[in-house]
Amino acid sequence: MASPDFPVFVAAGEALTDMIVAADDQQGATRWTSVTGGSTWNVARAMAALGTPSAFAGSISRDVFGEQLWQASLDAGLDPRFVQRLDKSPLLAIVHRLDPPSYFFVGDDSADLHFDAALLPPGWDGACRWAHFGGISLARQPLAGKLVALAEALKARGVRISYDPNFRAIMDAGYDATLARMTALADVVKVSEEDLAGLLRTDDLDAAFARLRAWNPDACYLYTKGAQGASLHWKDAAWEVAAPAITPVDTVGAGDASIAALAWSMLHAPQRDGLAHLRFAVAAGAAACLAAGATPPALDAIDGLLAGMDAGRHLAG
Repeated sequence: MASPDFPVFVAAGEALTDMIVAADDQQGATRWTSVTGGSTWNVARAMAALGTPSAFAGSISRDVFGEQLWQASLDAGLDPRFVQRLDKSPLLAIVHRLDPPSYFFVGDDSADLHFDAALLPPGWDGACRWAHFGGISLARQPLAGKLVALAEALKARGVRISYDPNFRAIMDAGYDATLARMTALADVVKVSEEDLAGLLRTDDLDAAFARLRAWNPDACYLYTKGAQGASLHWKDAAWEVAAPAITPVDTVGAGDASIAALAWSMLHAPQRDGLAHLRFAVAAGAAACLAAGATPPALDAIDGLLAGMDAGRHLAG
């Protein structure tokens, strides 16, 4: 029997540390800045910031990098019972060039790969109403296989599934089967223009989006387009909303905030139509850009942007 205090929202995947290059100092030595991150971890924090009991399900190291992630998870109000801490190396994203961004991952036999869903607290899945998957966790074996199996089990229990592939260079043709399977499982899929071009390996984004939707015509698709806003596609209906006019600090975590906000809106305001869900998601993505790093936006910040946003329009349906 489910415990009443288990979270209703769980994001399963990776928490990592971004090692970001800074300008060389006067002696020519390169400086690095460490920043906690990970797309699924960011989504869990964004949902928690909106007041929904949430958890990040994944494994982190016990070293200084893992300790930063652990403390940041506690500070965000995430359920600590879902974070598995292991005596393994950390997962690092080495961002060695900023413009254009260039990076690689360091994580051979790292803690994230050893996540074990069987060690999650008994009964948690009875309380879970929404589970989120995505990011590089689904491109790293054996973790990817474990997460797909978890998504399948939760789907069979009636838990709603969201999926954001969040394209990275390691998602080559070997990722195709996972992309198709997770898209078929998901109730909500988030993709960006960069995702479509990278995952489907084409410049024809309309054809790529149509191909993706054909794998699961019944899913709801959030298609983000950066400063141009986003569209929402749900069976035969579609809506479009322009992004609010803001002066961004940076765009880190904007996509994570938008999918978390869409899930929040669907969970807590099911009476809203697709356009209202979309406007809330777009406002959240913009609000995340008003602070440095992947800072989850608060509800009042989202509401503040909504008040001055474009009304949006129906594209179909």
